[in-house]
Amino acid sequence: MKNNKFFIYLKALRVSQWIKNFVVFTAVIFSGKLFDMDLLLPSIYAFLIFCLLSSTSYVLNDIIDYPYDRKHRIKRFRPIAAGLITLPEATFIVFVFTIVALILALFFSIQFFALSLMFILLHFAYSLYLKKYPTIDIFAISFSFMIRTFAGEVATGYHIPIWLTLTIFFVSLFMASVKRHAELITHGADTRESLFRYKGHLLDFLTQIFATSTIIAYATYTYVEKPPEVHTILSPLMIDLFPGFEARKWMMVTIPLVVYGISRYAQLLYERDEGERPEKLITTDIPLITTIVLWAISIVLLFYVL
Repeated sequence: MKNNKFFIYLKALRVSQWIKNFVVFTAVIFSGKLFDMDLLLPSIYAFLIFCLLSSTSYVLNDIIDYPYDRKHRIKRFRPIAAGLITLPEATFIVFVFTIVALILALFFSIQFFALSLMFILLHFAYSLYLKKYPTIDIFAISFSFMIRTFAGEVATGYHIPIWLTLTIFFVSLFMASVKRHAELITHGADTRESLFRYKGHLLDFLTQIFATSTIIAYATYTYVEKPPEVHTILSPLMIDLFPGFEARKWMMVTIPLVVYGISRYAQLLYERDEGERPEKLITTDIPLITTIVLWAISIVLLFYVL
């Protein structure tokens, strides 16, 4: 019985959605310092803090969305909506997780604490107010990803190039608009207050413009930004074989993978209406997983091997 309760709590905390917090590692990866333990360990620490903060926001959101979730075909099985966790229990979780996460953030640094506080306040405002308004709700989601990104910068001390930052901004807007579109098509406007004011053609427009903006921002990043100066075992060989190798725009070879990844994500939305749970798509769709893995391998090879 205790084990069952434990897994119920894990489900309420939405551990599967912690994958979103990997954006915290953007700074350490793209600065060429992924294997520098003095920078990697603080990034892991920052990741864990934001996992606590994210779970806090999910539980709070489920408390507030309780009446709507009970009408939802899938969300009605969430622990709070299903009555497996009482509202007082859920409120206690929110209180404890918020205090613990903010104390840990304060031990990290005052700048990191400020970002953590901003993150949780944004999510509280989103759950209570912002999610009721179309377009504003998806921008709030995107800003939460930006805060995670900046937290990675604070944790490492390394700045993320502006075009890479814009890529994260636009791709988070794209995923948020895809999710709203899937909710509207699959479940109608009864399961979320903001959906009453959304129209299908508006979400189609937003999805297209954010997808295009993501591709443009990423392509510009790969062309404009210099790669980090990482000296590997193969560096002297590559310089001898390909003079000026580091000055060439090798990151541009990853552009087709990003374009296909976005196209595949949109395909799953329009063909299967599966954009409502992005973490499920990223972890279950074989073509999308393969694309992400190939992109990650390409980044590691270009930044840390060649």
